[in-house]
Amino acid sequence: MKKTIVIGGGPAGMMAAYSSAKSGNPTVLIEKNSKLGKKLYITGKGRCNLTNDTDLNGFMENVVVNPKFLYGSLSALLPSDLMDLFESYGLSLKVERGKRVFPLSDKASDVTKTLEKMMKSVGVEVLLDRSVLSIDVQDGRVVGVQTEDGKFDCDKVIVCTGGVSYSATGSTGDGYKFASKVGHNIVPPKPSLVGIELADSFYSTVQGLSLKNVTLTAKFNNKTVFSEFGEALFTHFGISGPIALSCSSVINKYDCKQIELSLDFKPALTKEVLDLRIQREFKDENRKTLFSVMRSLLPKNMVEVFLKKASLNGNKNCSQITLQERERIVNLFKDFKMRVKGLRPIDEAIVTSGGVNVKEVNPKTMESKIVGGLYFAGEVLDVDAYTGGFNVQIAFSTGYLAGIN
Repeated sequence: MKKTIVIGGGPAGMMAAYSSAKSGNPTVLIEKNSKLGKKLYITGKGRCNLTNDTDLNGFMENVVVNPKFLYGSLSALLPSDLMDLFESYGLSLKVERGKRVFPLSDKASDVTKTLEKMMKSVGVEVLLDRSVLSIDVQDGRVVGVQTEDGKFDCDKVIVCTGGVSYSATGSTGDGYKFASKVGHNIVPPKPSLVGIELADSFYSTVQGLSLKNVTLTAKFNNKTVFSEFGEALFTHFGISGPIALSCSSVINKYDCKQIELSLDFKPALTKEVLDLRIQREFKDENRKTLFSVMRSLLPKNMVEVFLKKASLNGNKNCSQITLQERERIVNLFKDFKMRVKGLRPIDEAIVTSGGVNVKEVNPKTMESKIVGGLYFAGEVLDVDAYTGGFNVQIAFSTGYLAGIN
């Protein structure tokens, strides 16, 4: 029997502690907060989007950074396995749009309570309000951890301390310090799944406007690096919403000021079909102003911004619109360009991109290739995915694999 210490009581830590203890190891989970699962309480807008009900291939398509590294952990605990595990401990689940999985109660607290129940059933000892200061290593192997209350001897340590996003939940980069001190390289942390600040000023006049069924495209040096259909939201700083968050996890690898964003307001229509529709609108409403007719094609508070960007007079009658002006309208519907100022601060990011270099971690066990008995799981690793329950599942799967090893 090997004594295991798990550092961090988030989804990765709680699952790691459960699977370690279930495998027969005396296991202690140390959490610096006064309660477990603090970050879980804010996932899925407080409802806890705990996974995505898709298969392995579908899952991998949603992993942005180092997908190959995750094959071992996801094979050990697939989304379907996780759902079965939770339901076996009494947590009822439901699947919503986009295959997102939530507790039936819509309460994130029920997910944490279930994880606590799981750990209790296999005898995990939980220590709250304790901060780990360092990991003790002798002759290339873990021998214990130093805390504010003294040293704890152990044979194995699983680091599940998260990234640096939402630092109020306890994710303050502790794991990076532990890892680098014992010889690991850290890929510099960047915000992922975060709002995008725009250099244009128009967004302030449409703040709060939600756009459904649009396509957001990002180009770097005229090459498309991201394109996704869905929902977007204009905010006080620029653009957010599901497709903008996903976009941020791709463009964070580039100089964002060199990124050109573009919205397609009518992705289901080709330019030719859209042009015919606009011609019909203008013909049927030829006595109305351009501004009035455009309100049937765009959200009301977007019309003025749109016409200004197209350099068109909204008071002009539709019957007076020229072919060239109509072409400008069609082109802008399909390619509404926006300049990027940057990404929102990392503390606002849903997840942290970057972390412990996965080349230095065994993907079959989650054990360090540098220090024996040292394991990593969850957001502390340099892996991240799109929004939709994928990142929480990664935490559960890597935690599970670390624990059973």
